Amino acid sequence: MTAAAVAKHSTARDSTPALVGFGSLVAFFLVMELLIQTGLVNRFIVPPPSEIIGSFQRLILEEDIFHRFLVTLGECLTAGVMLTVFGVTGGVLMHRYKLLQQACETWVAAMASAPLVLMYPLFLVIFGRNVWTIIMMGFIAALPPVILKTIEGISSTRKVLINVGRSFNLTPAQQFWKILFPASLPTIFVGLRLGLIFALINIVGTEFLINFGGLGQLINDLAERYDLAGTYAAICFVILVSVLFFMTLEKAERWLIPVG
Repeated sequence: MTAAAVAKHSTARDSTPALVGFGSLVAFFLVMELLIQTGLVNRFIVPPPSEIIGSFQRLILEEDIFHRFLVTLGECLTAGVMLTVFGVTGGVLMHRYKLLQQACETWVAAMASAPLVLMYPLFLVIFGRNVWTIIMMGFIAALPPVILKTIEGISSTRKVLINVGRSFNLTPAQQFWKILFPASLPTIFVGLRLGLIFALINIVGTEFLINFGGLGQLINDLAERYDLAGTYAAICFVILVSVLFFMTLEKAERWLIPVG
């Protein structure tokens, strides 16, 4: 088999999972359309997929969905910058000072499983009904995985690398920047990816709850108007944004940390 044939076969094999996934999604929509059109599923609870797809044009032309998307994106980016600075720094400090880690790590882990979105009334009192309430909700909810993964990444650095650094008489600062931090970057990026996804989920959720902001407010507005097709279309748009967001983060990680 020639190199070109091998490359062609490899490309076809790599694209097979994506094609199967897309085909399964299309099949699901066709089945739902059939069930709704035949009356087996109430169209006043779930609108037909054809109506949902048709609502996208209205969301673009009348609801200015792309402007709302930019609002939500700006909130996510702000929360992401804060998350990177404070989350990674917090993980490094907790690894450096064992007493701090022993005192706080359990509480941080508990925060990761707590429904922090229910704290939005407290944040409304502190920050008011504005964009900072939304950003801080996303930031606080996404902080635990970044801290925990930073601790895990630094703690799992191979001892042989640390011993090599000691043999070169590196200072603690040099050992951190030349050995510990580079070795822990893949794990830290896993934490950042999880944190940013949590931030996006909580930001959209808070926008919906306080009826302020971007995509979450749009879903709230459409639901209050009982525009079922538009509501489902907006939800699908948020899901699409989440998928693209996750894929972008994966590509950024591969670019910043080349394999091999």
